[in-house]
Formats: sequence, structure tokens, C-alpha cells
Amino acid sequence: QVQLVESGGGLVQPGGSLRLSCTASGSIYSIDAMGWYRQAPGKQRELVASITSGGRTTYADSVKGRFTISRDNVRNTVTMYLQMNSLKPEDTAVYYCHVNDNWGRGTQVTVSS
Repeated sequence: QVQLVESGGGLVQPGGSLRLSCTASGSIYSIDAMGWYRQAPGKQRELVASITSGGRTTYADSVKGRFTISRDNVRNTVTMYLQMNSLKPEDTAVYYCHVNDNWGRGTQVTVSS
């Protein structure tokens, strides 16, 4: 079993930046791909970005060039980051960390002036 703790959401103006973090603990030896999803009000949850244990990344077209996903192994944890730059109002959503069929609780990102 993997436990996930997310942090880093908040309110930011258009054009601003935020960095989300997701720390995984527990059975981290079984972790391969990790990903960030988001769900805006009235919309389906969608994949934002993912990263494999080998560092291969994928991004939704809507965030390419603005968001960067990365991961870091420290001792018995794996932390995944999502650096979000040039944020737009349409990036407003609850962002969820996803690892090995486990979901984080979500962190709210609001982009508004």
C-alpha cells in the first residue's frame, strides 16, 4: 500500500506560478509511473502529466511548455512535483496525485485576478 500526501495548492493571479508536491510512502518499491490529474467543476478528471521511474514524462497538450513534472527519491519516500508556470484561469481545478491506483485527497488550485 502507498500513502500519499499532497501540498502546494492555493490562489494565484493569471501568469503566476505554483508548485505542487506529492510525497509517497509505504510500498514505494512497487512504484513505477506517477501522475497528476485535475478536475474542474462540472468536468471529468483529466491527466495533466505523468512520469515513469525512468524519468519519461508526458503532458496534456493544454499544459505543454508551462508545466514541468519531476520526481525525487529520498530514503523511504518518493516525492513528485508539478511546477506550474504561466497559469491561466482555465487551470483552476482540484489537482490529484495518482500512484499505483492510489489517489491523494486533492489540492485546490485557483487562478484568478
